[in-house]
Amino acid sequence: MFRPSLSLRGLSLIASSALVLLSLTSPARAELTIEITGAGANRIPVAIADFGGEFGSARALTSVVRADLERSGVFRMVDTSGISMTETTSPGFGDWKNRGADALAAGSVKPDSGGRLEARFQLYDVTRQAPLGGEALSTSSSMLRAAGHRIADFIYEKLTGEPGVFSTRIAYVVKSGAARYELHIADADGQNAQAALISREPIISPTWSPDGARLAYVSFENKKPVIYVHSLVSGQRVVVANFKGSNSAPAWSPDGRRLAVTLSKDGGSQIFLINADGSGVQRLSTGSGINTEPCFAPDGQTLYFTSDRGGSPQIYSTSLNGGGDQRVTFEGSYNVSPRISRDGKTMAFISRRDGAFRLAVMDLASRQVQVLTDSAKDESPSFAPNNRMILIATEVGGRGVLSAVSVNGRIKQRLSIPAGDVREPAWGPYRR
Repeated sequence: MFRPSLSLRGLSLIASSALVLLSLTSPARAELTIEITGAGANRIPVAIADFGGEFGSARALTSVVRADLERSGVFRMVDTSGISMTETTSPGFGDWKNRGADALAAGSVKPDSGGRLEARFQLYDVTRQAPLGGEALSTSSSMLRAAGHRIADFIYEKLTGEPGVFSTRIAYVVKSGAARYELHIADADGQNAQAALISREPIISPTWSPDGARLAYVSFENKKPVIYVHSLVSGQRVVVANFKGSNSAPAWSPDGRRLAVTLSKDGGSQIFLINADGSGVQRLSTGSGINTEPCFAPDGQTLYFTSDRGGSPQIYSTSLNGGGDQRVTFEGSYNVSPRISRDGKTMAFISRRDGAFRLAVMDLASRQVQVLTDSAKDESPSFAPNNRMILIATEVGGRGVLSAVSVNGRIKQRLSIPAGDVREPAWGPYRR
């Protein structure tokens, strides 16, 4: 679990070289399926009526909206029994209140004059018998899922006061067969998966740039770990770190200009800063111990990392402005893989408890720690951009799967591919 410079799985899986680079145009062979294993205690009852208009498109859009809200664990879907409504239909609030709904959404999908589709919807507060707002979205048949995610995000934010993440994307690595590794990009619900990189060598540690346009990752295609920055639009990439020894654990700075990385070029594993084009290498950590797994705080001036300088792996922080390192974790003898929420309030990490590696979170103000999972092999935590969910890799039945867990541990989802081993998740930022 403690990776001094790279994934131990990667070291054991060096094979003959073969590599395919793709812009995001090729569909992946398999998509993630989601199983909801837990939900919030006080879910909001919401009704999504069947959208009117063009039947096939309306049905597809309605299905996406319902599925997004249901799997969030925050909402309870009220049975609409095939009731079709458009955004202009009188809601009939009394009837929906009797059905137990606190909120109602209705809409339509119709062709517009330009040959595209126009999706319109309206959201209502059933209890107050008042509209909460709506939108008109220009879309196409191929982009109906994206429109559905946007509608679900709108509903989520209006009813919870927090931004939704249904329109975001996730990255992960799928291993299939003896030596096939695919770096996938998918919608947050696991659908619309596309391969950005296919290789016979391991791919580890993908991480999103703050603008969501690039991924940094480690590839073994040259028989050693090398850090790349990969454009998801053009498919082009640049080598950021290919020094003697290992090059691993990239982490973007909040402004997207630099990466914190782990290099062993000077002996041992130490943390460096490097520009996103590979220039301007600057060493940050010192000492004989292993220093790895850097992670920026949102202020761009504080770096969290894992070090064994005290005899066992623990998490430390340091300021890029000087002032020395500070130990952050004290509970237990093994705490690794720090990740900081985008609001800077919470740290997710992996903690060994009773011989099992489990996802934990720390409130950085109070330093209170909560263990969120009861699994045994959790790794690679990644926050959703609204800070409410954490995506991790774990293992079920000897096979790698992904799991999404709410920061309070109540909502849990499992994402898996039947024919593949899924690892190395990274939750992308909001799209710009």
